[in-house]
Amino acid sequence: MTTPVEPHPAFPTIAHLEKALREQDYLSDHGLATALFLALGMRRPLLLEGEAGVGKTEVAKTLAQLLGSELVRLQCYEGIDAAQAIYEWDYSRQLLYARASHELHQDPRRSVGELYGPEFLLERPLLRAIKSGSRAVLLIDELDRADDEFEAFLLEILSEYAVTIPEVGTISAESPPVVIITSNRTRELHDALKRRCLYHWIDFPTLEREVEIIRLRVPDASERLAISVATAVSRLRDLDLIKQPGVAEAIDWTAAVALVGAHEIDADVAESTIGSVVKNREDTERATAALAETFHD
Repeated sequence: MTTPVEPHPAFPTIAHLEKALREQDYLSDHGLATALFLALGMRRPLLLEGEAGVGKTEVAKTLAQLLGSELVRLQCYEGIDAAQAIYEWDYSRQLLYARASHELHQDPRRSVGELYGPEFLLERPLLRAIKSGSRAVLLIDELDRADDEFEAFLLEILSEYAVTIPEVGTISAESPPVVIITSNRTRELHDALKRRCLYHWIDFPTLEREVEIIRLRVPDASERLAISVATAVSRLRDLDLIKQPGVAEAIDWTAAVALVGAHEIDADVAESTIGSVVKNREDTERATAALAETFHD
């Protein structure tokens, strides 16, 4: 099977894709835009890794909007299995149908065959994405939360973009969906999966870029406020917090500070609005103390 090397028709150059992302209020760096451009042109899954909150999931959502495609999200978690990811039969409806057929004295052989019709098939994300093909963006979110067995199973699906249902047959994608896989690196993904994918690490943005992102997502915020929030968030990321604040938290904090009528972060504003940016007691105490010390200095 040859690998396509032509750019996606919607984005003939990386610059076109960067511009389109920005128009959807997603400010990517050149490296991420290049990775997306290659994934689209080569029809390869793109594995995005990085700290929680740097915008990995948002990439898939924005891309689906740009392509006018359905976003199909498979949220991974510990214990997820093939049935929850591909398909299940609606056993309760099948049982009701079988009882109704028996009461109406229908041919039982006919009833059994109809029990496995499409109206009883519950499509889970992988099957839905395969059936939609290139009309879908498949987001496999936080794959690192799933176990090794599920990862191996997923690799097989991504190699063929086909699912076999014993009662129905094999369902294959005419053309593969766009696939975005995210990982927070709570564990290492296997080399076999990585070889199947293109890869990009999304880091926290620089101070200047975060200011730009904040002003893009909170247009009513002044540059002074955006710089103040971005600087304070950068300070918090230097602390040993249980959960470092991401870009989404920086945006929320900006909106919160603007809502209370403040023009920048100071010790009092930080203490009263800290719940917008850190989300547990230990981090709140540590962050409040650090910011108070920073502003006191």
